[in-house]
Amino acid sequence: MSRVDVGAVREARAARPERIAHAFAERRRRPLTRGDGRLFIIAADHPARGALGVGGNPLAMADRDDLLERLAIALSRPGVDGVLGTPDIIDDLALLGLLDDKIVVGSMNRGGLRGASFEMDDRFTAYDVPTMTASGIDFAKTLMRIDLADPATADTLEATARAVTQAAAAKLPIMLEPFLSSRVDGAVVNDLSTEAVIHSVAIASGLGASSAYTWMKLPVVEGMERVMAATTLPTLLLGGDNGTSPDETYRSWENALALPGVRGLTVGRTLLYPHDDDVEAAIDIAARLVHP
Repeated sequence: MSRVDVGAVREARAARPERIAHAFAERRRRPLTRGDGRLFIIAADHPARGALGVGGNPLAMADRDDLLERLAIALSRPGVDGVLGTPDIIDDLALLGLLDDKIVVGSMNRGGLRGASFEMDDRFTAYDVPTMTASGIDFAKTLMRIDLADPATADTLEATARAVTQAAAAKLPIMLEPFLSSRVDGAVVNDLSTEAVIHSVAIASGLGASSAYTWMKLPVVEGMERVMAATTLPTLLLGGDNGTSPDETYRSWENALALPGVRGLTVGRTLLYPHDDDVEAAIDIAARLVHP
């Protein structure tokens, strides 16, 4: 039996779009951190960048009914603190009444479409700071891929710095997800070596006129203790879709979560589309790692 009434969402969007604003106005909010001070955020902002694939299924995230069902399961589990998404997904979840007592993270730059010739020119095409503060969004998020051979990176860096400055002025926490990237056979590939991640952290940390509200969103790589030694900024770990076994993935998260400065997980596809398709079990394992 479905946990969500997507038909009601479609009806509201067509006939009563004002209900979205009402849902945000009535949403029960919570402090950013509480208890153990850690966060477990479910990420679902991939589709807006044209990144629909999971594992061997290139269109896994294309079915919105199915995605919302999986998100509903995830948000119902103990230990899940919130969700990260673009306005279309967050608005769907608001209409479904699934955002009460959850941290809502707004994804800002989705213009660097996967596979596009302009992928490094990662325009800010989704949330902006004024809209998030007006709607009561709790957290902002940006993706920042740095290709030293692509001049479009400069525009992305400048736009990201501007977003950090605006977020700090609005006292809105903002997480930066930096990578050193390059094109390999025409595809953008992120360098996940320890040294590359350390360099990306150093570059991202200095963006904007204030770092007071800046967080990092970083991949789990070898030498993670060296990565975390490179910054004092609070950090959430990302999951990705790396094809490793679930046990190996959970073990790497557990080890990284023990490092100073690591404050939790922001994971999407790995948990929403697990190998055995048991979303509830995957979420519960990750929640126990974040909130032991």
